Amino acid sequence: MLSALALAAVATAARADGVDTLRAFVRDVKTGSAAFTQVVTSPDGARKKTSSGSFEFARPDRFRFAYTKPYQELIVADGHKVWIFDADLNQVSVRNMSQALGATPAALLAGDTLDRDFNLAPQPSKDGLDWALATPKVKDGPFQAMRVGFRGKQLAEVEITDSFGQRSRLSFDDFRANVALAPDAFRFEVPAGADVIEQ
Repeated sequence: MLSALALAAVATAARADGVDTLRAFVRDVKTGSAAFTQVVTSPDGARKKTSSGSFEFARPDRFRFAYTKPYQELIVADGHKVWIFDADLNQVSVRNMSQALGATPAALLAGDTLDRDFNLAPQPSKDGLDWALATPKVKDGPFQAMRVGFRGKQLAEVEITDSFGQRSRLSFDDFRANVALAPDAFRFEVPAGADVIEQ
């Protein structure tokens, strides 16, 4: 009986680490950069699509996802607007930050309003990572839930389930916290001849 209680207490403490680490990450890590690999799985699990690139952020609300494989796409948030550039189409979509972010993975990673936008719950440690579950407080958004995994204090993975049941898993490599970033890292200039679509 006592050993069962002790094991339960240890498991609870381990699960709490993921939420504590996520809160510390949002509080203490003001800038960051990493390489990432993203695997998107269809709701039935039958189809997978893999892409990769680099990620940078600076709080509050500035980030840059640069997809390089298998196609080039750039997503930049400058604190006011979010710009999405599809290189193949030579097309830019732009929308106001307040409309684009909300309770999204980018807001969770690069924002500073964690508890305002998300309900947080500890998850069991798995695959050497401490996990936290973040569910948006606004229920009619595009995302159902996000799981954030840390290896120690280092951001390692984010799993996203969207409102259609599609799952995206982002794995981060060589994450560097509180690094100096180029002044123009979050400045977007519309490429020559690109179509611009305001949303």
